[in-house]
Amino acid sequence: VQWSDNHKQRVKRTFEKDIFPYIGKRPITKIEPPEILKVCNRVVERGAVYSAHKVKQICGQAFRYAVSIGKAERDPTRDLQGVLPKHKTKHMAAITEPSKVGELLRAIDGYSGNYETRCILKLLPLVFTRPGELRHAEWTEINLEKAIWTIPAGKMKRRKQHVVPLSKQAIEIFKDIQQLTGKWRYVFPSIRTKKRPISENTINGAFRRMGFSKDELTGHGLRTTASSLLNEKGYNPDAIEAQLSHTDNNTVRAAYNRAKYWDERVKMMQDWADYLDELRETI
Repeated sequence: VQWSDNHKQRVKRTFEKDIFPYIGKRPITKIEPPEILKVCNRVVERGAVYSAHKVKQICGQAFRYAVSIGKAERDPTRDLQGVLPKHKTKHMAAITEPSKVGELLRAIDGYSGNYETRCILKLLPLVFTRPGELRHAEWTEINLEKAIWTIPAGKMKRRKQHVVPLSKQAIEIFKDIQQLTGKWRYVFPSIRTKKRPISENTINGAFRRMGFSKDELTGHGLRTTASSLLNEKGYNPDAIEAQLSHTDNNTVRAAYNRAKYWDERVKMMQDWADYLDELRETI
């Protein structure tokens, strides 16, 4: 299984925070189901039921790997099926009313926090990638002359390279931020260290400071905003899906679709940026 760098970091943090402090020094062949359940229940007790299931899943992966290389005889997490409380799937909060989108865009323009944060907030609706993909954008991936942003496969959820057509408006924002961060690796480096991108909570934290609750809006929800409004405006659903990188599992067909819809996507992304300008100016 190929993991993205983002996923590797999340797994590492889970081990360091929720697993190693409690059973990290125990011989893997001695760890029993009640010990793992206790580890998971610590996470449940802080109200993070979804994270508790992820802890159990990650432990299971570690045990199964140990079995495969002869370091353990079984995966004790298999005895915990159905034991943890069920977690409810949450849909990413999103704004889909055009007038509300206009309000959001004006609020972003008036954001008084960090300038780099305001730039990423302005870019996200224009490119509607996953927030993590934009946070981890590097200058080597941005080609302003060709108006494209090429995201490597290792950074994508589906492990396939994704190319984003950049509208004129997106290019202007990239040019602005380039004057500040162009000498660094990341387009949006962390305030604390330029060797890492801005933190996972920066985007949603900014929305909260702007007055949008987590039930109203998330960075990821802007993908739903774009998808909903573009479908309402009659754009080709297949081109929209290709732009969202909801690619086909068939590698050959997926590559064909990316090429097939490219010109449509280029036009759609410019039309979308122009439409956002209209919504911003409509009060």
